[in-house]
Amino acid sequence: MWNIIGQERALTLLKHGLESGGLTHAYLFAGPPHVGKMTLALNLAQALNCEADDSPCLECDSCQKIDAGGHSDVQVIGLDYNEDEDAERKLIRNEQIDGILHDASLPPFEGRNKVFIIDGAELLSIGAANRLLKTLEEPEDNVTFILLAADENRLLQTIVSRCQRIELQPMSIAAETQALTEKLSIEPERARLLAGLSHGCPGWAINAAGDPKIMEKRDSELDQIISVIKGNYEERFAYVFRLATGFTQNRQAVYDTLDRWQDWWHDMLLVKLDRAEMITNTDRREELVGMSGNYSLSSIREFIQSIASAGLQLKQNVNQRLALEVLMLDIPREEAKALPV
Repeated sequence: MWNIIGQERALTLLKHGLESGGLTHAYLFAGPPHVGKMTLALNLAQALNCEADDSPCLECDSCQKIDAGGHSDVQVIGLDYNEDEDAERKLIRNEQIDGILHDASLPPFEGRNKVFIIDGAELLSIGAANRLLKTLEEPEDNVTFILLAADENRLLQTIVSRCQRIELQPMSIAAETQALTEKLSIEPERARLLAGLSHGCPGWAINAAGDPKIMEKRDSELDQIISVIKGNYEERFAYVFRLATGFTQNRQAVYDTLDRWQDWWHDMLLVKLDRAEMITNTDRREELVGMSGNYSLSSIREFIQSIASAGLQLKQNVNQRLALEVLMLDIPREEAKALPV
């Protein structure tokens, strides 16, 4: 029983490999954050070590140990950081890879297969990547490497070429809404909101459903964005100062904030186009309808482009404060409404 949501194509490939004995020694699971890469990797590790005939059963000792992170033959390697640190500036170190390569040379201890899952494989240092490459070229029996990458373009092409690449794509909003409703018993209206906010990546939606702080943070960010849109230049530049200061500690948090801006203005665009049923922020429909009436269709489109441009400039290491200040200057002015005759 595979417990990943969606990803039927990936499941079909892996199931066929298990049934035919044709699994390879190295996989690359590529896809955006929270799309299900880790869930699928752990499911595959369970399938390779499951004690039942129909694997993975998720109930035997082996499956449960892997789920709890306590199986001696299954290791997850990744960055060790807290959410206040900037993962983008850190790398998976040489010694981390040296450790798993030593373990890979030993026979399985309590299962049939050793499985090494490298989370954030694009963050391998050059030395760590080269060490791993040598092992991928000369694989051990009963050893499987699973590399997880949100940005596979940052991986060495020689590593990519030695893995079977499986792409995990975001689900449709409708399919994710249905899955959240049926599998997690989430009320349909809330499931639709979470599916939209997750952009088809159910891991985020599942986390948000179980942790009220995630939605509280989103609500606070959205309230702040709306306040800035309606505020004066002094308020906007004070907001930029806070964002730019935070960027040095946690870039991803700022990228996520720009995604919130993008979602909000894209929702206003959909309302202007009479496609309100497609909006992301379904719990703010009335507010979106009211605000969208203050802007022309062309001004909304232009500002959406400005948000995308600011995000691109930040990733190109331009002066972050300048890029964000220009974005604030680009916020369109409200248009005067014609008085009723």
